[in-house]
Amino acid sequence: MDKSYKATWIRMEDASKEEFAAIMDFEDEYNAGLVDRIVAQLKELDEPWTAYPVNRLQHSLQSASRAYDDNADEELVVAALLHDIGDIVAPYNHGEVAAAILKPYVSEKVHWIIQHHCVFQGYYYNHHLGGDRHAREKYKDNPYYEDCKYFCHHYDQNAFDPDYPTKPLEFFIPMLKRMFGRHPGHLELAETSDDKVDSAA
Repeated sequence: MDKSYKATWIRMEDASKEEFAAIMDFEDEYNAGLVDRIVAQLKELDEPWTAYPVNRLQHSLQSASRAYDDNADEELVVAALLHDIGDIVAPYNHGEVAAAILKPYVSEKVHWIIQHHCVFQGYYYNHHLGGDRHAREKYKDNPYYEDCKYFCHHYDQNAFDPDYPTKPLEFFIPMLKRMFGRHPGHLELAETSDDKVDSAA
């Protein structure tokens, strides 16, 4: 694109179709660096001190390694890698943040698993903190209930083992590039005035 281009409007309502086309060219070029930014964000989880047996980056890598070793689909492996990426800026609702990052690139099932994994993960510790470990039961009738249980039991709650043969971040970068290299387009363009509010969650 023309790197000298700079929009002159100050309200979107004043912009022309041609001006938005130029901006979309810029966004496509900027979004080509998405994987690099995701990797940088993951590296922020490499905290030097943690009360957990492993830090959040090692937990994320081990979660993805366990999914890979279990022959999970590649999108689920990537989802396991990124399931806690929201911890940095959204420690109390990080599952929703990770799910939002993944949503344009993964199936409805994988998106739902990541969006709700925090509630399901609570089965393993809520009762120690005065909460309801069975909170996940409110989703019992959801078609992805068992998938989320499986994810948490096999790839999340047990991914704190310092001795597990965890793969390095570099191993997963080609998977990130394949998945985020797709061009799903802006989700808002798929919305119509006839769309109903999503109440699946």
